[in-house]
Amino acid sequence: MRDLFRRYLIGGLAALGILAGAGGVLAQEVGKVGVDWLGNDIIIEAIKDPKVEGVTCHVSYFDRGVIDRLQKGNWFEDPSDSSISCRQTGPIKIGDIDLSEDGEEVFKQGISLIWKKQVVNRIYDKANDTLIYLSHSRQVQDGSAKMSITSVPLYGQTVEWAKGKPQ
Repeated sequence: MRDLFRRYLIGGLAALGILAGAGGVLAQEVGKVGVDWLGNDIIIEAIKDPKVEGVTCHVSYFDRGVIDRLQKGNWFEDPSDSSISCRQTGPIKIGDIDLSEDGEEVFKQGISLIWKKQVVNRIYDKANDTLIYLSHSRQVQDGSAKMSITSVPLYGQTVEWAKGKPQ
């Protein structure tokens, strides 16, 4: 039984590692806060927007420990909660971004063995000259209403647009 559990755990962690890199953008862990004796942690990662140079997002999420997973019986899934904060961290250079109302996915990583993903989307608010970043979870059966939003105002900033500023 212990070998079977170990095999599932190792397989699950390997799958999570593969899924974490599936978005093309790598998150760099910059902080880890232990919240209790069960091994549960809050992870803080820095994510660079691949098409917007000079913007860094910090995302935090809950990482369940093995004891908590065993107690709750849900071994292969972390909660959908996340928080995001994005700021200008250098000169802003905007590449060929999606300017549509639903924007584009900047980052995603698996937070369950197979289906559930933590996602960051970027939307350009042309009327207010602002980049909006939305962190949320994506679930196959029922979406999650747990989300966090942040924005990076471009008004008054020197911003270099690869294709010229949208009119």
